[in-house]
Amino acid sequence: MAQLMTAAVLYGKEDVRIEQLPVPVAGAGEIVVRVHAALTCGTDLKVYRRGYHAKMLTLPISFGHELAGSVDQIGAGVTNFKPGDRVVALNSAPCDECYFCRHGQQNLCDDLLFNNGAYAEYIRIPARIVEKNTLLLPDELPYEHAALTEPLACVLRGLEETNPRVGDTIVVIGAGPIGLMFMHAAQIAGLHVIAVVKHDEQIAAARVFGAEEVVQTTAVDDPIAAVRALTPNSRGVDIAVEAVATPLTWQWAVDVVRKGGVVNFFGGPPSGTKVEFDTNRLHYNDITLKASFHHTPATVRRAFDLIQSGKFKCREYITGRARLIDLNSVFHNLMHGSADIKTAIIP
Repeated sequence: MAQLMTAAVLYGKEDVRIEQLPVPVAGAGEIVVRVHAALTCGTDLKVYRRGYHAKMLTLPISFGHELAGSVDQIGAGVTNFKPGDRVVALNSAPCDECYFCRHGQQNLCDDLLFNNGAYAEYIRIPARIVEKNTLLLPDELPYEHAALTEPLACVLRGLEETNPRVGDTIVVIGAGPIGLMFMHAAQIAGLHVIAVVKHDEQIAAARVFGAEEVVQTTAVDDPIAAVRALTPNSRGVDIAVEAVATPLTWQWAVDVVRKGGVVNFFGGPPSGTKVEFDTNRLHYNDITLKASFHHTPATVRRAFDLIQSGKFKCREYITGRARLIDLNSVFHNLMHGSADIKTAIIP
C-alpha cells in the first residue's frame, strides 16, 4: 500500500483542499524532497484568487513553488545528491537547446519545465530541475531563508535588465513581497530607493527594506508629482519598477521616469489588459520600456549567493508561519489585508 502524505490541491478559484495523496516516487534522474518550508508568494495568491495560471499549471493540481527541504529519495542515475542532503529546488528549468535558450534568454525557453506542489509534505523534482536548478544548502542556512531563492532570482534578473548604476535613483511602485524585495535588492546594489505604497503599514516595511523616501498614494493628490519632487529639478527617476500589475500603475511608471530613463513592468496584469501611453513623450524623451519575466539558472545562483552572504534581510522578510492545514486561512488573510510579507508554510 502506498505511503500517503498531506498536500494542498487547487481545484479552482479560492478552492484549495487539503488532501491525502500518495508520496511521490523518484524516477530516473529525479529526487523526492521532504518539504521543510514552502513560502507564500504573490503568484500563488493570484493563482488562488483567479483559479488558474496559464503557464504553470492545469487543474486540479498540487501547487506552491517556493520551497526548501531535505532529500528523501534519489532516482536511478542521480549522483549529485544523496538522502539527507539539504537542498533548495527551483520551480523550473530551461531546455538549453531552443532558440531562446541559445540566445541567452532561458527565461523564455520554448520548453520551460515548471514544477509545482510545494504545499505538501513531499515533492518530486523532475530530472531537468535536479540537474540544472537544485542547489545544496550549507548547514547554517535555514530552510525558509533558502526558499527565498526563487523570487529573489526573478527580482535580480528584473533589476539587472534595467542596467542600474551605483548612485541611480529607482522608484518601486508597490510594496507587496516583490516590491519590497526590489527595494532591498536595489539598496544592496547601491541605488537610492523611492517607494510608492498604499497602506499605512507598508511605510515602515518599505523603510526596513531600503527605501530612503516613501510616497503614500492615499496621502498625496498626485503620486507622479510627489515622486518627481524627490528628484533634482523634478526631472524624474532613473529607473521605475512597476510591481502592482494594474494599468494605472503601469502608466505611473512611465510618467515618473526621467528623459532617457528605464521602466520595468514587472507586475503581470490579467490577460487582455490594455494600457495607453503618450507616444510623443516616449519617443522624444528616449524612454526605454522593459518587461521582465521569471529567472535563469545564472540569476538563481546569484540570488542564492546573496542569501548566503547574509546581506539580504531574510529574517525580516518572513513575517509569518503556519501549518499546511491552515493554508486556506493564510490565503484568505492575505487577500483581505494581512500585513504579513511572506508566510512560511511548515508541513
